[in-house]
Amino acid sequence: MPPDTSDILQAEKDYLKTSRAALAVMREKTGALEVHSADRVNQEYLQAAIWRRMKELEDDPDVPLFFGRLDYLEPTDETFHIGRRHVNDDQGEPLVVDWRADISVPFYRASRTEPMGVGVRRRFGFTHGEMTAFEDEDLTSSAPADEHSDILDAEIERPRSGPMRDIVATIQPEQDVIVRAGVDDTICVQGAPGTGKTAVGLHRAAYLLYAYRDQLSRAGVLVVGPNASFLRYIGDVLPALGEIEAKQTTVEELVARVRVAGPGPAAVDVLKGDARMAAVLHRAVWSQVRMPTEALVVPRGSHRWRVPTYQAEELVTELQTRGVRYGAGRSMLPQRLAHAVLLRMEAAGDSPDDRVQDSVARSRPVKQYAEALWPAVDPAKLLFRLFTDPELLAEHADGLLTAEEQALLIWDKVPRSAGAAKWSVADATLIDEIADLVDRTPSLGHVVLDEAQDLSAMQLRAVGRRCSTGSMTVLGDIAQGTTPWATPSWDEALKHLGKTGAHTEELTAGFRVPGQVIEYAARLLPLIAPHLTPPTAVRRARGELAIDRVPDSLAAAVTTVDEVSARLGSIGLIVPDALVAATRKALQDKGIAFSVLGDEDDADAHLDVVPASLAKGLEFDHVVLVEPAGIVAGEADERTGLRRLYVCLTRAVTSLAVLHTEDLPEVLEAPRAV
Repeated sequence: MPPDTSDILQAEKDYLKTSRAALAVMREKTGALEVHSADRVNQEYLQAAIWRRMKELEDDPDVPLFFGRLDYLEPTDETFHIGRRHVNDDQGEPLVVDWRADISVPFYRASRTEPMGVGVRRRFGFTHGEMTAFEDEDLTSSAPADEHSDILDAEIERPRSGPMRDIVATIQPEQDVIVRAGVDDTICVQGAPGTGKTAVGLHRAAYLLYAYRDQLSRAGVLVVGPNASFLRYIGDVLPALGEIEAKQTTVEELVARVRVAGPGPAAVDVLKGDARMAAVLHRAVWSQVRMPTEALVVPRGSHRWRVPTYQAEELVTELQTRGVRYGAGRSMLPQRLAHAVLLRMEAAGDSPDDRVQDSVARSRPVKQYAEALWPAVDPAKLLFRLFTDPELLAEHADGLLTAEEQALLIWDKVPRSAGAAKWSVADATLIDEIADLVDRTPSLGHVVLDEAQDLSAMQLRAVGRRCSTGSMTVLGDIAQGTTPWATPSWDEALKHLGKTGAHTEELTAGFRVPGQVIEYAARLLPLIAPHLTPPTAVRRARGELAIDRVPDSLAAAVTTVDEVSARLGSIGLIVPDALVAATRKALQDKGIAFSVLGDEDDADAHLDVVPASLAKGLEFDHVVLVEPAGIVAGEADERTGLRRLYVCLTRAVTSLAVLHTEDLPEVLEAPRAV
């Protein structure tokens, strides 16, 4: 007679309680460690390591400590509970196995056709951290398998509010393959809306930090997102998995060597983001090197040592052709000149050593001579000169940019200095390029780049050089490219990132966006990305889709969000950027609590007013979308506008209400299939 399910559930609840108690003991023992070192640096390092370990062992009672179990077949007959972090008892025996461990792989990939040594896979259902159900899948059975797990579906569709959470309990086989790719592999993920590409990228970072901790702890892991609001939205995922060492930033922050005033005119920023600018800047930097016109003379004691002009020219030419950075060549030139002087000394019968060479290299005549041939380059000042001197720009852009394009780059009003200039993000990216030409940018071990399709060639270069010796996880959706400089293809983007050997995976199975919503939004694909495979929804719930023409779309939106607010889950009121101020006032007049995405306190509201330009990468249980035509009209061209609309339409997890007074874009006007 099989055991009573209530007895099994109670036993698992007891096991969860035991595991939580063991985790508390692990944290207590870590906190009790005392650090004593005579070296202050070592003392601080060890204390920081203990603090990090304490953070890793934090327990959130609302987050399940484990979510699954694997019962292995003979000969081991072992059972493992799979969770977010490893937990062991006081004897060192594992109570919970980290989801990233090799032993956990079958939880995500095992099937009846390939059970991977597992007899039963068990999933647990939780409500606010309390175990409420379990579900067993017999992988040895020959009966037809049910394609759906009720617990898995419930977890995917569970209403949410606030920041993104981890998906360790719901990772699918095709996602797991990406997550567990090796540390040397650069993976590009083309992911349709709702396919979990962002979560996959974050979980891959967590996996790599687990599997290659020593290597990546030294080299560093960086997550690059499209904006600060997006980073706040995803900011809790890695800490929830016990990983606090990965840094997060935006491209704008990455290249912020100067103060940025804001974006420039679209046409100008498109040109500044063009890959041809890299060649222009390369010419401009290396044109600073000058050939000598006279010999170097170095007085030393009663002698005057002379390096002929032709020999000094040979030294400069040799350094130019070595492929070193400009700054490295500048540092090496005094030593090269000093070595030439030492050879003269030796020919005269002296026996100078390395100390003499260093002394000569630091001498005033050598330093002044080298400075005249190889002057220092200030990246911002050099770009300032290029954009204020048409003749200088023409010299370095000849054959690369047309006369019209050069004229577009020249500033109409010349600032007093580089320090007083109002730099754009595109300018800052060019300055970062110059800085890398001068001194090599340090490489990280791994970079996760999200919404990569929106970056210009020069921005992609800026990210790529930060993992020149490391690997990347590149995430995005060509159909969601909403900048004038959006990349046309992943091959192009990977070329600019310096990762042409990367492997590209396409995710088309939508686990978050309901079927009705994704099918409606997919009507735009033939116009915005005809080469992509249309996404498909795999959820059994079709979701709710309502499209209504109303006399006053903003007033109708306020009424709708007031009605929806009684339902569980987060609400996103997506409006054209031009309507944000009016929306704010309308909600305030009705006394409805909300926050506006982009404000500093935008993370924890039940209702978010979302400017269309900031919707990318986010999701809400319920979305009310106002004036699709206004969203399209807010962009520089129709295709970009339709791509922006595609983004906004695919933010809903449960329901989408489209309210419009203006005509819908023609492609959305066709009758919907019932």
